[in-house]
Amino acid sequence: MNKIIFSFFALILFACSNNTNDAKNNNSKVAMPVQEKILRDLIDLHPDSFLLKENLVQYFRDNSNYGQAIAETDKILKNDSLNERLWYIKATLLSENEDTLKAIKAWEKVTALNPQPENIMSLASLYALTKNPLALQMADALLLAPRAKAQVQAFFIKGLYYSTIGDKIQAVTFFDKCLSLDYSYLFAYREKAICLYDLSKYLDALKVLELSLAIKKTNEEVYYWMGRCFEKLDKKEEAIQNYQLALQMDPDYIEAKDALGKMGIAP
Repeated sequence: MNKIIFSFFALILFACSNNTNDAKNNNSKVAMPVQEKILRDLIDLHPDSFLLKENLVQYFRDNSNYGQAIAETDKILKNDSLNERLWYIKATLLSENEDTLKAIKAWEKVTALNPQPENIMSLASLYALTKNPLALQMADALLLAPRAKAQVQAFFIKGLYYSTIGDKIQAVTFFDKCLSLDYSYLFAYREKAICLYDLSKYLDALKVLELSLAIKKTNEEVYYWMGRCFEKLDKKEEAIQNYQLALQMDPDYIEAKDALGKMGIAP
């Protein structure tokens, strides 16, 4: 009799537990955003579809949920660890999430799987930003490979490296070489202007930034750096105007908000 009663209560507890778990699962499904649920349901129906899994990663990326996007990419990599595209996606996500050290590891993997100029440039740029002299070696390799058609980027990488290690004058010479080959290379204008700013050459920096605006007027970073230059030149109104222009283009531009805040101006 006791065994029967025990079994009866055990059955009730099991049923309650299942009901609780089902409720939790139902709640989680309800709480899940519709688009995510649709993608996950499709993946359940087609577990071998790489495209669907990539779409889920892109969904998280579009919503700036880089942690989840990277986690989903890692899940796919467990079963396909030599997939160059997957490593490229992971490297891109880590770069956009400003996780530099992990991004370097991922780009190293991408480059090992496919040493194309574009992959080499991405890795070399991160080496430059972390003061790794391998950046110079990779830039030289690009210059010695005319078929790569990456002279502009190679000079830019060298400029970036020298700027990062504090040799601003040398950096400017390489940014000038870069611009002599491609006057529309906006990154070179920005980095050259920053170097000139660091050298306290504020008027020269402004001239470079104005040249950049002649190519593309909608660039929040350019207006931000113009604001900083005007601030150093004690031109408060011009500085405020440029910080505000930067925020018009990117309302979440934290540095521009901070700059205005320090000047006592509400963003």
